[in-house]
Amino acid sequence: MDPVIASLLDTDVYKFTMLQTFLHRFPAATGEYRFVCRGGARRPLADFAEEIGRQLDHLCSLRFLPEELAYLRGLRYIKPDLVDYLDLFQFRRRFIEVGTAGDALSIVARGPLVHVMLFEIFVLAIVSEVSFSQYEREPCLAEGRRRLAAKVALLHAFEQRAPRRHPYVFFEFGTRRRASRAWHEEVVRTLAAEVPALFRGTSNVDLARRYDLVPIGTMAHEYLQAHQAFGYRLRDFQRAAFDNWVHEYRGDLGTALTDVVGLEAFLRDFDLYFAKLFDGLRQDSGDPAWWGERVLEHYERLRIDAHTKMLTFSDALDFPKTFELHERFADRAKVGFGIGTHLTHDVGATPLNIVMKLVRCNDQPVCKISDSPGKVLCDDARVLAYLKQVFEVT
Repeated sequence: MDPVIASLLDTDVYKFTMLQTFLHRFPAATGEYRFVCRGGARRPLADFAEEIGRQLDHLCSLRFLPEELAYLRGLRYIKPDLVDYLDLFQFRRRFIEVGTAGDALSIVARGPLVHVMLFEIFVLAIVSEVSFSQYEREPCLAEGRRRLAAKVALLHAFEQRAPRRHPYVFFEFGTRRRASRAWHEEVVRTLAAEVPALFRGTSNVDLARRYDLVPIGTMAHEYLQAHQAFGYRLRDFQRAAFDNWVHEYRGDLGTALTDVVGLEAFLRDFDLYFAKLFDGLRQDSGDPAWWGERVLEHYERLRIDAHTKMLTFSDALDFPKTFELHERFADRAKVGFGIGTHLTHDVGATPLNIVMKLVRCNDQPVCKISDSPGKVLCDDARVLAYLKQVFEVT
């Protein structure tokens, strides 16, 4: 295969925003990330281990280009020392291992957190595209274009509905599970040309740079999970993570992720101070309608005008789901929708349901509980049980 990754900017912007915070506050931290396939494999992923290893070899040969570093310097929330670090950065192959266990694919990245955290999106994009190579490319692309045209027609029809207080906007979040890099670019290019009033940006930094789009993203689960191992009292790790974020960005990038220990535990920590400082919240598991109602109840209880806040939904969305959620919430708060696999891997081939998550930090297990049972991640049952006890999660 040709190289799957051609640029170190071909990743999600929140990898850089989280990296900057870790680099400034916890530069000596260590981390371990593990690949997990939850389903969707047509052939055993172990069959692709050799090719994935070659793709990682290529990834480790790449460096940030001067024009890419200049783009990052132009983002007002990126500080000069982060760009200086990236100017020196190159992946080290010794920090990532690829193996097999029967039919299963094993990938583990282990080493300095400020290094190995950047593997995640690239690994997932590589596995997804290598797996997609087993399908006939041209029929899949033809089907993908047909489906993309139908989505654009849906969006044009939705634009004709009576306006709500807050407009409908969506973002592309599909780098990690895309069918291919070329198809990903075609999707973004098409959306930017066909529905510019609705399509407000992409999480992919390389595509944002080349198509003059807004790079969208703030924090992911690993950011909060890592704070479970940074020496804070466990009960305080969420507040510590929010405090560090506020001090790092001082008003920029104000969207908080709500489901590392579940929404109810999150809301107990997300008090008036944080609710005023953050511009909004992101939903990534559980029932989105229930989530939205609970968040609005929380803002109302705190006497905060929800019309000044953004509710971002980003869990396994398609356009009909986003239309329903917009109809439900757009007269009560700003709303936005991050759509991933439904855009970048809707080509008639079954997409992989894959993740690569932080499982240990500073040699301690870290956990994500989420609001969906299938998304719980922790490799130590005792630690998971203790975390649930501390945060009163059943």
